[in-house]
Amino acid sequence: MKPLVASVAVFAVCLMASPLSRAVTRPPSGNSHHTAAQVQRMIRKAHTPDEYRAIARYYDELQREFSDKAADQMAEWARRSQETTGPAAKYPRPIDAARNLYEFYAHHADDAAFQADKYYRFAAGAAAADK
Repeated sequence: MKPLVASVAVFAVCLMASPLSRAVTRPPSGNSHHTAAQVQRMIRKAHTPDEYRAIARYYDELQREFSDKAADQMAEWARRSQETTGPAAKYPRPIDAARNLYEFYAHHADDAAFQADKYYRFAAGAAAADK
């Protein structure tokens, strides 16, 4: 197995076993009062512009939360990149962990932004259909 594929596989296994894997299904800690299960029900039943906007706002909040976490990890990645390690450093290095977390959070922030945009477009379409 190639080193990159092996490291991704190890990261995926560790991620599934960690509390971080449940962060994706956890509701945002901000003003949103919907749980992930409630949002899934809302998605199945939504047909009015207000319902679509509520879903989009949920994903906006989720996107902000993941963007904040990604920014924190980017700063940590920059801090750790200043540390030098010898040629016998064990894998995964601390800089690799920070980079992997940054990529994880950035990916989920992008996904949440995409979902929010999608539901805002659904709301606009439903509003146009109501006229």
